[in-house]
Amino acid sequence: MKRIPLYSFSFLMIIILFTSCSSKKNGTSDKTGMAYNKKEYGGFQVNNKFKRGPGAGLVEIEGGVFVMSGSAIEAPGQELGNYNQKRETTVSSFYMDETEVSNTNWLEYLDWIRRTYPNDHEYYYDEIPDTLVWRRPLSYNEPYVDNYLRHPAYQDYPVVGVTWEQANRYCAWRTDRVNELLLRDRGYMTSFKDLNGGGRGAAIASSPKPTEPFNTDIYLNGQIDDKGKKAMKDLSPSATQSTNNTRNAPTRNVRLEDGILKQPYRLPTEAEWEYAALGLIGNTQYENINTNKIYPWNGLGLSSAKKKTRGMILANFKRTKGDYMGVGGALNDKGGITAPVRSYTPNDFGLYNMAGNVNEWVADVYRPTTFEAVDPLNPYRGNFYQDKKTMDPITGKIAKDKYGKPVLLPAVNAKKQTWAERQAGIPAGSGAAPAPAAATDSAAKATPAVAISNTYADQRGYRDRENGLYGETTLVNNKSRVYKGGSWNDQAIWLNPAARRFLQQDESSADIGFRCAMTMLGASEISTAGKREFKVKPQKKFSSSKF
Repeated sequence: MKRIPLYSFSFLMIIILFTSCSSKKNGTSDKTGMAYNKKEYGGFQVNNKFKRGPGAGLVEIEGGVFVMSGSAIEAPGQELGNYNQKRETTVSSFYMDETEVSNTNWLEYLDWIRRTYPNDHEYYYDEIPDTLVWRRPLSYNEPYVDNYLRHPAYQDYPVVGVTWEQANRYCAWRTDRVNELLLRDRGYMTSFKDLNGGGRGAAIASSPKPTEPFNTDIYLNGQIDDKGKKAMKDLSPSATQSTNNTRNAPTRNVRLEDGILKQPYRLPTEAEWEYAALGLIGNTQYENINTNKIYPWNGLGLSSAKKKTRGMILANFKRTKGDYMGVGGALNDKGGITAPVRSYTPNDFGLYNMAGNVNEWVADVYRPTTFEAVDPLNPYRGNFYQDKKTMDPITGKIAKDKYGKPVLLPAVNAKKQTWAERQAGIPAGSGAAPAPAAATDSAAKATPAVAISNTYADQRGYRDRENGLYGETTLVNNKSRVYKGGSWNDQAIWLNPAARRFLQQDESSADIGFRCAMTMLGASEISTAGKREFKVKPQKKFSSSKF
C-alpha cells in the first residue's frame, strides 16, 4: 500500500477545511439553493457572522414582565399621578447607559459644535445648558452658576440644566459620532488619521475632508461617497468602481443588512426606565421573584447592611428638608449637591444612580392615567411619526438641512404608498388624483399634487380625554414630559422607581439630568449559558445536481 506523504495529507486537509469554512461563511439559500455572497449568483450579500453588542457606554438589560408601579410606596403626600396605575407590563430587551450623562460628555458635544460650525454661534448657544437653574432668591449658589458645567472639579458630575429637547438632540448627535467612529476605525470609510493626521504624520492629501458632518441616515441612503481601505466589496455583477475608491474591486457603503451600524441612541421610555431601575433580575430564579423591591437595592432601608459599608447611605438625596449631606466629619451621602456619576453601588443590572443624584428625563408624554390605556408590550405615550422628505422619488434621495441631517415631515401614511402615489406625492389610500403623466421632472414629481393634511402623525392624544384642556382644568399638555428617579434635592419618597413627575419639554432644572438608551434587535434572551434550550437541527445542504 502506497503511503500518502505527510505534507500532501496536510495540504489536502487545509483544502477541505478552507472549502468547508468558505461554504459556511457564504451560506446558501434554503429556498432557492443560490449561494450567498458570490458574484456569479448575483452578489446577494448576507452577514452570517453578525454578533450584536451595545454601543459605547451602554449595558445590556434583558427584558421581561413586571408590574408597572408595583414598587409604589403608600405614604402621606402622595397623590394620583405621582405613581402609575399598577399594571402587568412586558418590556423588550434593550441597552441603557451605565451612568448619567456627565458635564464632560456634554462639553464634548459643545466642543464638536464649535469646531464643526465655528461661525454658527446660535447653534452653540442653543445647546449650552441653562446654568441659571442654580439661582435661588434666598441662596448663595452663584459659584455653581459660573463653575458647575465647565470647571474640572465637576467634570464627572451629571449635567443639569438641560431640557428634554436638548437631551434628544444630544442622543441624535451621539448616534452619528459613534457610527462614524465605527466606520472610520474599521476602514469602511477614510480613517480619522488620514483625514486629520495623527501622531507625527499629516493628513493624506488624497483624502479630502468631508464638506458636511457624517449622518447615519444620509450615509445609509447612499448619499455619502467615502470608501476606506477596507470598504465593503460590492459583489453585484453590474457594480462599477466608485470615484472615491482606493481599491481595485468595486466597493459600496455599509448597509443596514450588514449589521455593523448601531441603532439610534435615544431617551428610555418610562416603562424601560422603571424596569431597569428596579433591577429585579437579581432576585429572580426560574421566573420566581424571591423578594420585591421598593428601591433599586434590596431591603426597606436607605443605608447599607453589608459589614464593610454598614450604615453608609446608598444614594444621594436629602434626608430631611434641611439635611443634604449629614454632619461634618461623618458625611452620610457625601454630596451637598450632585455627586460623580459613578458614585454608590450599581443595581443588579450594573446601572449607577438609578435613585438619587439627579432625576432623569424619559421619553414619555405625561398623563396621570397613562397606564390605564397603553399597550401591555413596550407601553409608551408620545408617538409622533415622521418621514424623511424625499428630494427625488425616482432615486430615493432625501432632502438635507443646513447641518446635513434629513429633513423630517409629519407622517401622512398609515400604510405603504403605491408606486403611483409615491411618484405623485399623495398619501396612501387618499383617493386623490395623481399628478399629470407629462410631469417627468424629478423635482416636479417630488411636489405633492394635492394639499396634504396631517391626519396620522401625532398619536400623543390617543384615547386621551384630557387633551385640549390645558389651562382650563389641567397644566398637562402634549409637551409635558416625565422625569423619574429622585435627586440630591429630593427626599427619599421620590427614590422609588415607580414615582413620577413632569416638566415642560423646553424647561430645565438643577436636579434633572438624563441617560440614553438603545433598542436591542434580535432575540430577547441575552445569554443562553447554563440554560435549557431546545435542540434545533442544522439547515440541510442544497445540491442542484440532485435535480
